[in-house]
Formats: sequence, C-alpha cells, structure tokens
Amino acid sequence: MKNKKLKLARVEKDLSQAQLAKLVGVTRQTIGLIEAGGYNPTLNLCLSLCRALGKTLDELFWEEQNETV
Repeated sequence: MKNKKLKLARVEKDLSQAQLAKLVGVTRQTIGLIEAGGYNPTLNLCLSLCRALGKTLDELFWEEQNETV
C-alpha cells in the first residue's frame, strides 16, 4: 500500500527523496520503496522518518479505516 502521508510530509518540508534519505541514513531507493508501498520499514526507521519530518507515528503510518488503498 502506498504511503501518501510520508510523501506529502516530505514534499511539505521541501525535501527530495535523496535529502530525506540522507537525513535518516538510508538510500533514496528505500524512501521511494516506502512511499510506493514496496518496503515495510523497521520501527527505528519509522521513528527516524517521524523526527526528520516533524510528525508522529500516527500521522505518518496509521491507517484510517475509511482510507482507500
């Protein structure tokens, strides 16, 4: 499932995938895969992404039941 919340938060911070990747210590490809729904990040990576983007785990990774895939 795509992570539109992560992509939106990244764009709001005016960061490229490569810039966000550098901030959290992963590759650009990893960020792309998370956004595309092709990679399930570890809790540590989720927390790093939250810190870098100024968001909570719920804001970036919690699925609302009424959200469509």
